[in-house]
Amino acid sequence: MARKAAIIGGGVIGGGWAARFLLNGWNVAVFDPDPEAERKIGEVMANARAALPALSDVPLPPEGTLSFAGTITEAVEGADYIQESVSERLELKHRVFAQIQQSSHGVPIGSSTSGFKPSELQENAADPSVILVAHPFNPVYLLPLAEVVPSPKSDAKVVEKAKEILREIGMFPLHVRKEIDAHIADRFLEAVWREALWLVKDGVATTEEIDEAIRMGFGLRWGQMGLFETYRVAGGEAGMKHFMAQFGPCLKWPWTKLMDVPEFTDELVDLIAGQSDAQSGKYSIRELERIRDGNLIGFLRVLKDRDWGAGRVLKEHDRMLAAQLPAPPKAEALVMAHMQVLPGWIDYNGHMTESRYLFASSETCDNFLRLIGADMDYVKGGHSYYTAESHIIHAGEAKLGDRLTGTLQVLHADDKRLHVFISILKGDEPVATVEQILLHVDMKAGKTCAAAPEVLAKLMPIAEAHKALPKPASAGRHVGQRRA
Repeated sequence: MARKAAIIGGGVIGGGWAARFLLNGWNVAVFDPDPEAERKIGEVMANARAALPALSDVPLPPEGTLSFAGTITEAVEGADYIQESVSERLELKHRVFAQIQQSSHGVPIGSSTSGFKPSELQENAADPSVILVAHPFNPVYLLPLAEVVPSPKSDAKVVEKAKEILREIGMFPLHVRKEIDAHIADRFLEAVWREALWLVKDGVATTEEIDEAIRMGFGLRWGQMGLFETYRVAGGEAGMKHFMAQFGPCLKWPWTKLMDVPEFTDELVDLIAGQSDAQSGKYSIRELERIRDGNLIGFLRVLKDRDWGAGRVLKEHDRMLAAQLPAPPKAEALVMAHMQVLPGWIDYNGHMTESRYLFASSETCDNFLRLIGADMDYVKGGHSYYTAESHIIHAGEAKLGDRLTGTLQVLHADDKRLHVFISILKGDEPVATVEQILLHVDMKAGKTCAAAPEVLAKLMPIAEAHKALPKPASAGRHVGQRRA
């Protein structure tokens, strides 16, 4: 039975939380008095459905049920986890916690607050032990970080339960060891924001030039190495000590105005807003979100391929999802991948390009190999399945935004060979089929060998079950063969 998450506050952050839980198989109840909440969250959900599945190499669980509650009590009734994402007003959050705890007992209550300490949130609460900070970053459905901040009054078991739930939905819970205003990440952001305001106010740079300085330089380094590891590399072979000795004195130079905040006059606000409009006003907010999501997917997929940084979190989430897949055998083709045609997948005709059909086939096959235990850990042990032959037939067309499903049928398997038939479906109709023969290889010896017993123990029952399936009509066709 699907678990339930209650989301209190359905703005940008609350909507992102709703999408993150919903697309990971949780039922979600949202409470937000805004009459536009349903529309706004619907738009966030549309973006999330297009983006999050593109990060996973394993089928996501069936989407949960999204509902909108008329009261906080209705939203939290029966919830296994509660996330508060209302406006950053402490008295409002206190009122919300009081209403939540009239109906919830012992359930973790995470707050999306970017600034308040958990001890402040817990003031006068009926049960302060279950209230903690779980501060995410926008877009919540893509970025894995959630700063988990307890206070001395927090129940350690509840905190661990909350962290485990966050891991289950593909997030990285960073346990902040001491509560402090604005936690960890936003303290950095606030420092950079202050300096940026001064640079604009003093006429040194425009909003666009500041953004270029970040995204063309250190922002790329930070995205995959953070701060200290970046500076360690900057120290060269001598390492961090050399970097500190070389650049430490700079900290005393008057380079920044970190504690000196420019006055927020109407003139400054108009200056920044005007420059921002000139920089980005040609795009709607939803267009900017989709551009952002597409770029993030690209960055995160690269990190995932390299098992580094946030990509390692994605791979761990895939392993968790794979472990939850139902174990066949059943006499039916296995659904092994859910995909969506992204902007980078289409050609000049607006159709999905040939290489992406092969990519979709590879995703389907790779997920099957993970299912039978021939995953990356298996490869690290020196063994793998290598594709020896492939035959692709284009049976239809896929266009931008189309949702595709990859299914796999085992035609034959023995200890060294695997013969599969993959269908890439749009709805119930195939847009392509790929027939493949794979050989099990000892990578060090460079020759075929028998698969490990634990792999065969999962593979052979599936192959036996699939013997009952009719052979696909196009299986065994040669290139150019006329259809019957």
